[in-house]
Amino acid sequence: MTDTITNIPGYKAGTWTIDPTHSEVGFSIRHLMISKVKGKFENFDATFITAENPLDSTVTATAEVASINTNEANRDGHLRTGDFFDAETFPTINFVSTGVRSVKGDFLVDGDLTIKGVTKPVTFDFEFGGFGTDPYGNYKAGATAKTEVTRADFGLAYNAALETGGVLLGEKVTITLELQAALNQA
Repeated sequence: MTDTITNIPGYKAGTWTIDPTHSEVGFSIRHLMISKVKGKFENFDATFITAENPLDSTVTATAEVASINTNEANRDGHLRTGDFFDAETFPTINFVSTGVRSVKGDFLVDGDLTIKGVTKPVTFDFEFGGFGTDPYGNYKAGATAKTEVTRADFGLAYNAALETGGVLLGEKVTITLELQAALNQA
């Protein structure tokens, strides 16, 4: 059941633009079945349109596949190939929201995630960090959003068997967004 939203302190309706210097599009995946490897996309963009009713708000976002960074150049190069993202054919990862819900006080953002030309519905757990004005007079919003996807659902099926048993890569990928956006001034 969806909650009714009555008051979010500091909330303002309008169009918000992502602040890339204070935001991050990251992911993690199990590696060698014993630990997790993290990475991020260095180049990304997002626009949030907050409505008078927060549940009518929308978001569109994109990340450049070629900007992937796992702190290991050879791995990053492999991730850009057809074994994984095929950056040349599919240069961006895209997200378009389809709805916002509040369940037991938690926000959920539903939408369509497109990776490698495959679009699947996903739900991000969305946690508001708050609102405030920066030293330059920009009104800012902060949030963290997180979801988990099955990489094979998006055609990212590459894996390798390990001599010790098991596989090189886990099937689940956690996507974590650390977001800060500025309200566009009218």
